[in-house]
Amino acid sequence: MIEIEEGGIATTIQDLGRTGHYHIGMPPSGAMDRYAHTVANYLVGNDADAATVEMTYQGITATFREDAVIAITGADMSPRVNGDPIETWRSVAVEAGDELALSFATEGARAYLAVAGGIDVPKVMGSGSTYTLVGIGGHEGRALEAGDELSIGESNDGDELVGTRVGDEYVPTYADEETVRIVLGLTDYRLTEAAKETLCNAEWTVSSEADRVGYRLEGPDLEFEEREQPFGAGTDPSNVVDLGYPIGSIQVPNQPIVLMQDAVTGGGYATVGTVISADRGLLAQRQTHDSVYFEAVDVDDAHAAREERNERLEAVRAAIDGGI
Repeated sequence: MIEIEEGGIATTIQDLGRTGHYHIGMPPSGAMDRYAHTVANYLVGNDADAATVEMTYQGITATFREDAVIAITGADMSPRVNGDPIETWRSVAVEAGDELALSFATEGARAYLAVAGGIDVPKVMGSGSTYTLVGIGGHEGRALEAGDELSIGESNDGDELVGTRVGDEYVPTYADEETVRIVLGLTDYRLTEAAKETLCNAEWTVSSEADRVGYRLEGPDLEFEEREQPFGAGTDPSNVVDLGYPIGSIQVPNQPIVLMQDAVTGGGYATVGTVISADRGLLAQRQTHDSVYFEAVDVDDAHAAREERNERLEAVRAAIDGGI
């Protein structure tokens, strides 16, 4: 059992999400940074889909009521056990009565706490992920707060992994000069050619309206091609006849909004591009006022990037398994 003493700013339970329900308007939810979430699970002997604690901007303070093996990845929130610093991207043993405390993120925006055995929460539509907009999943469908108690699942190899650390080559940095790759479409034809160039060449800044639903970016206004709006579309040039919104899709009322894990599944705004799956975690680690630079790639490049990320995760898992 883990007892939450301080819940942080926006802390939720997440796994890899509930897939297969987009057609009824249910987004997948799930970890915003799937790479950090997955590596944290591997470090404690869990499968990738085990539920972790996702902490945004500020971490939790919690007391363990039983011995456990933990790992913290993602943003640097200076974790401490009983006041002593512990290393991130490493499996660590904690004992019953130990207090884990994390502070504000100094690099990145989201950290993940994995516990051997996983956070034991009920499955809703096949997933333990929290979707706060409708109050399902996770711990009572909401962000964690003081007094909450989290059950821990049955552990397998966690004890054997204590002290295991991910190699430096597999630990990402969250520098905001790194580009976020996008595939243009579905309705990028609505933008002028100059606007498309601006989208990919301008410096965008993460606004204060950036959360699990979407990242609103600030920068130059983007202009649309003039046309007579078709039947079924709204009167604003950014409106189109309703279409589905992929996770990572970029809407442009005037400035970009990137839809994230908890976003609505469809609507009537022009979707001019989509952040590739391999880079969504990179965007999710950008803090308010950080810069975002887009780079246009094609679908083949996006597939190759996804395969490269998957190969990195397999290499991490193989290295961890080989160290037992």
